[in-house]
Amino acid sequence: MTLVRIRDEDSFERALRKFTKACEKGGLMTDIKKHQYFEKPSDRRKRKLNAARRKARKLSKLLS
Repeated sequence: MTLVRIRDEDSFERALRKFTKACEKGGLMTDIKKHQYFEKPSDRRKRKLNAARRKARKLSKLLS
């Protein structure tokens, strides 16, 4: 759950900006985008495997 503390002097635009930033930081937007359409389990495994490969490749470049 996203919680945003708003002071009395904050305008609506500022409060909305704080809320949007909190949602992005919490990963809510990426979760919503992921669930916009059905992803087959095999496609999910392929996506995660490719992401792990990219991460390992990037890590190996940094270490060498």
